[in-house]
Amino acid sequence: MSRVAFIFPGQGAQTAGMGKDFYEQTETGKKIYHKASELLGFSMPELCFEKNDRLDITEYTQAAMVTTSIAMMRVLMEQTGITPDVTAGLSLGEYCALAAAGVMSDEDAITTVRQRGILMQEAVPAGVGSMAAVLAMDGAAIENVIAEIEDVQIANYNCPGQIVISGKKESVELAGARLKEAGAKRVIPLNVSGPFHSRMLTGAGEKLGKVLEHIKVNDPRIPYVANVTAMYVRDAGQVKPLLMQQVSSSVRWQQSVETMLKDGVDTFIEIGPGRTLSGFVKKITKNAAVLNIEKMEDLEKLK
Repeated sequence: MSRVAFIFPGQGAQTAGMGKDFYEQTETGKKIYHKASELLGFSMPELCFEKNDRLDITEYTQAAMVTTSIAMMRVLMEQTGITPDVTAGLSLGEYCALAAAGVMSDEDAITTVRQRGILMQEAVPAGVGSMAAVLAMDGAAIENVIAEIEDVQIANYNCPGQIVISGKKESVELAGARLKEAGAKRVIPLNVSGPFHSRMLTGAGEKLGKVLEHIKVNDPRIPYVANVTAMYVRDAGQVKPLLMQQVSSSVRWQQSVETMLKDGVDTFIEIGPGRTLSGFVKKITKNAAVLNIEKMEDLEKLK
């Protein structure tokens, strides 16, 4: 029997028009977008479907991505009857995984990431921090090189051959130069508005804790894998501390996928815009089916 994981992308996958067909063609999708508009006080369809500058601003991106992925997930479950055996999401996508696992309501996931986005946007002044992708170098080698450089750390263990570093702009640039000297194939600066998943966002994580005080969390009905530990969370008491840590901790995506594989997951369904996670999973394993759902027509693959 196939074991299925629902996986959800993070920031950077957003694109104008995402989710529009789910909104136009299904009542369930339409309700989720309208509920998000009502909760947040601005038009979510306008933000997601029309070209605009706000979609790439963190405080808007996060709510838009989570609303879209949740709408796609609810329509998928309704129309195909598929439920996951496990869920996981990359960074921001972890909130979709929480909703899928029954840990948090869809509404609370959307309102929490709106606040998370604002806190992360405000944590570090623009231009002070940066991030870069390091290609064709393993994690241990990268850790050795950057250990001697202050204010830089690994932000994402994405897949073999792709790791992201984050921190102060000058530190990331210095680390990039040293990593190339040490054998990295390329170090590519990322177009992001802050040093996400670095210690520079510790304060944002603490403030997020205040937001989470007002959010109800349940024991997972479906196990989910946390970014911080790459391990299953089965107890509500673990959820809020992990979400606070996640803002300034490394996202262990490769390790999370490996955890699911060890548990017998053989089918990964990426739900949301883009195919980023599908690409990562294919680099981590050749022995799993990987599907991507970002258009209504993609649901036909599952029927």
